[in-house]
Amino acid sequence: MKIVFLDEYSICNRDLSEIKSLGDYVGYQTTTPDEVIERCKDAEVVISNKVVLDAEIIASLPKLKLICVAATGMNNVDLEAAAERGIEVKNAVGYSTFAVAETTLCSALALLREVTYYDNYFKSGEYAAAERIFNFDRPTAQLRGKRWGIVGMGNIGREVARLAEAFGCEVNYHSTSGVTRDEQYSALSLNELLSTSDIVSVHCPLNERTHNLIANEELKKMKSSAILINVARGGIVNEQDLADALNEGTIRGAALDVFTSEPLRESPLYNLKEPYRLLASPHNAWSSVEAIDRLVECITQNIKQFAAK
Repeated sequence: MKIVFLDEYSICNRDLSEIKSLGDYVGYQTTTPDEVIERCKDAEVVISNKVVLDAEIIASLPKLKLICVAATGMNNVDLEAAAERGIEVKNAVGYSTFAVAETTLCSALALLREVTYYDNYFKSGEYAAAERIFNFDRPTAQLRGKRWGIVGMGNIGREVARLAEAFGCEVNYHSTSGVTRDEQYSALSLNELLSTSDIVSVHCPLNERTHNLIANEELKKMKSSAILINVARGGIVNEQDLADALNEGTIRGAALDVFTSEPLRESPLYNLKEPYRLLASPHNAWSSVEAIDRLVECITQNIKQFAAK
């Protein structure tokens, strides 16, 4: 069984020995679109994190039997094309739940406590040169007592809810699928969630229903003291509209770990009037070493289950 991993760099040099032991393994740090077919032409199993496997590529790989997505989201694979050819597609369910949830809480705390601003105030030498002990340039706030609205109550959303409650928040949620389950939290319309929440965090998939889910009109419904956090997918929050909202003070701040294009080359988010209103990271909310090890274990088990059939 030939196994090809198209973007090994995405698992941050973690140990792949167990996967390698399962077959004739070839790994590449990165793979460009025009290299995919040549590299995978003899593969029964292809592992990919962000390399796109579209219908044309899938049709050109007659030996392919299993696609292992080295992530939870499967939007980089044409699932219909795979199903038509009897190709299984397996993702890594739940491996990053705790890491992404912790990043979400960290983002809220960092923005409310103005951590980035005051860290820079200290490291820049301004504090050493100050005449006063305290600095109140940017007022801070606490998390306890806030209303936390969750968009997408899946595994990550539930873990964020648990952590937010532990910090003394009241939690509500909005279901982007329209399916209301038996949850311990109140289900609200998106408009009500946005208008009543102090923190809004996004944990839903990107699809036709959620593309530009939060744009200009939705941002205007939020409190001027509110924080928006998107650790789900770029495209759910309109970046231009968010930049405008931050510049105009429509909302207090935002934290983003995902973007419409990654890496993000040019964006109004790079030129905010008050850059401390935005906390941004390069799509690594999921990337704790513990989460990556669980990811590798998920891939391993998916291949083992396929081989055992």
